Amino acid sequence: MASFSCFLVAFLMVLSFPSINVSLAARHLQQLPPLPPMPSLPTTTLPPLPTLPTIPALPMPSALPPLPSIPSLPTLPSMPPLPSIPSIPTIPSIPFLSPPPAPSTP
Repeated sequence: MASFSCFLVAFLMVLSFPSINVSLAARHLQQLPPLPPMPSLPTTTLPPLPTLPTIPALPMPSALPPLPSIPSLPTLPSMPPLPSIPSIPTIPSIPFLSPPPAPSTP
């Protein structure tokens, strides 16, 4: 158990070293003078988008042809009756035996 706690302490120390370096680097960055303002970037004008061509309207037919009739489905033959499942016989119960009496102490 002592070796496990020693290992745990060593593991926590190894994990604390990178966090110490990170905190020192963050403190160093906070102590730097402020950065100069960002220069403004020139804006460009985009060319106009091309227009979509117009689609001519299709003439509507005056009378639509009738829809085809759906053929009738074939009928299935009748199934023979299923055989009945035989009943499962019941398993007799096993009698519970009581343990032998404990020896009496004087």
